[in-house]
Amino acid sequence: MSHSDFNQRMQSAPYATIWNLAWPQIVMMFFHFLIGFVDVWVAGRISREAQACMGVMSQAMFFFMVVAVALANGGVAAISQSSGAGLPRRIKRFVGLGVGLGFVTGLIILAFGLWFDERFLFLLQIPADVMPIAEYLLQVSLYILPAYYLFTVSNAFFRAQKIVTLPLYSMILVTGVNTLLDLGLGLGMWGLPNLGYKGIAWATFASILCGTVYNFVMMLRCGLLSRQSLAPWRWVRLALPYLIKVAWPAGLMQLVWHSAYMVLYAITASLPFDNVVAMAGMSAGIRIEALLFLPGIAFNFTASILVGHYLGQGQKEEAKRIGYKIMLVGVITMSVITGLLWLVIEPVIAFVAPDLQVQDEAIRYLAWNMAATPPLLAAMILGGAFTGAGATIYQAVIFGSAAWLVRLPLAYLLGHVVFQSANGIWMAMFASVLVQCATALYFYQYKDWYKFTLRKDRRTA
Repeated sequence: MSHSDFNQRMQSAPYATIWNLAWPQIVMMFFHFLIGFVDVWVAGRISREAQACMGVMSQAMFFFMVVAVALANGGVAAISQSSGAGLPRRIKRFVGLGVGLGFVTGLIILAFGLWFDERFLFLLQIPADVMPIAEYLLQVSLYILPAYYLFTVSNAFFRAQKIVTLPLYSMILVTGVNTLLDLGLGLGMWGLPNLGYKGIAWATFASILCGTVYNFVMMLRCGLLSRQSLAPWRWVRLALPYLIKVAWPAGLMQLVWHSAYMVLYAITASLPFDNVVAMAGMSAGIRIEALLFLPGIAFNFTASILVGHYLGQGQKEEAKRIGYKIMLVGVITMSVITGLLWLVIEPVIAFVAPDLQVQDEAIRYLAWNMAATPPLLAAMILGGAFTGAGATIYQAVIFGSAAWLVRLPLAYLLGHVVFQSANGIWMAMFASVLVQCATALYFYQYKDWYKFTLRKDRRTA
């Protein structure tokens, strides 16, 4: 679709166009959720030690993937703005630069991870009886890092070009391969060798490799990767600082936000009463909450794409309006879904957590956090708009401040001092989301976040 056709479509049917970009990404995030769910489900049928290690690995891989997520955010800003500006050669050069950086940083993180793996597991306080399992899972996970980095950034490049179906197909492929090999190699189904937890590790390796190969074939077929993607050094020297300027706050935000969740776990685990029930209720609630959180990420992606597109065209006011329109669509859609889910919350929680006390705590957790879904979605979508503009520093400040200056101190105060129960922590989470949303709205409405836009300089065209 040409730029003029896309602009006409946005003017004539903006909400339909927004939805057409959002729904494939919502489905993509659902398949992303299934990958982790199947891994944990299969591990639970191997041993509780394997299942425990799968949870630890998901936390570990988050830290090792931070640079990939940061590069993806930088690529989305640069490529979506270049697309809006109608600069195809600059798009290809940013794709080439992003692929090169993704592969090199993936190799660097791999080398660092292999050197640091035992120390990392020690810091995570892995029990001695499950340490061999954790070491094996971590090593195989590290081996796939270069491909995983390329998979992550290439999916972002497609989305930045408004090509949202190819990342969906790629994620379906990864989910399918991972599920088949989890069951085959993890549980020995269909005559495949029963490798146990080792089979889960190699299922992840094979599935990510398949997804990466698929993405590269599609980038070649779409023309995103070509000889023009090999930019001269004088262009790289001018373009690289912008990519880094957008990427580092995005990576910092991921670290700050995730570390805040780890501290929140510690605050919950150290409650003076019923701390084990609180931890179990929180874990069960988060599994359900993920079904609402992941579509929010899809709308966040959509905001990045469209805001970057309009800023690339120099249409600042239209960029701002489209951000608000996406926020409206996302909040209304997810509020309806949240309301419908609440109607059946008791049987859903019973399926996840058989223990009656844990069920009660999980419902209390969800009562506060599902009520926070509309403002949380609004903040996430505006955060996506900041990413499309390259203003990731605003997103880092807003989300980091809400977590460390509001959520954690208030969680300790209400949970440990005032109420001495988990309900105080859930209340603090709700309050921090309100602060986060209000701050994001203020920054979006009154701050000059357009100034981070990549300029249409002929030297970087």
